Amino acid sequence: MIINHPILGPRDAQEFVYLGDASLIQRPDGMTASIEAFHDYTYLRDNSAGPHRELWYHEQGDRSWLVVTRNTLTHEILKVELARDVARAEGRSR
Repeated sequence: MIINHPILGPRDAQEFVYLGDASLIQRPDGMTASIEAFHDYTYLRDNSAGPHRELWYHEQGDRSWLVVTRNTLTHEILKVELARDVARAEGRSR
């Protein structure tokens, strides 16, 4: 599988580490969130077929975090974004 890195161009997926659901970017605030919010964040996941946003880490490259939108039925990669840009766009600068 080839991941089209937004900065470096097409890269083999073996350079990356899959880190799960990209909704993990939206972590509850540790100072104000309830225990229920952390429970839901930790344990409740959708397992839908079709387009899914995933976190990938470019371990054997520039060590960037990516949000890859991939169709789980066909493995087709629909979109690749830098995770920092996604977090900023969603109001979560990290």
